[in-house]
Amino acid sequence: MSRTARATFIGSVILSGLTIWGVHFLQEWERDRMYQGVVRDEERRKQKQQQRQADFQASLRSRELFEKTQSVGGSNGNTPLGRASPQMGEETA
Repeated sequence: MSRTARATFIGSVILSGLTIWGVHFLQEWERDRMYQGVVRDEERRKQKQQQRQADFQASLRSRELFEKTQSVGGSNGNTPLGRASPQMGEETA
């Protein structure tokens, strides 16, 4: 084998090896980056769920406060304002 052929062969082997290593490195990097995206999405989902729970609790506290201070219609047929609802066929003013 001539010196030129040997140099070309060794250069080809090195270039092929570097190409394979580079592709493998990029695949690993992309896989890690995608996984970090999943972790970030999961964290955002947990934060949203906590915010929704806090908003729900605040809504319940507000409702309890309003129910204590305002009359709320119950099963007796009254509207929340304390007026009787119009019967069938009656007109409202």
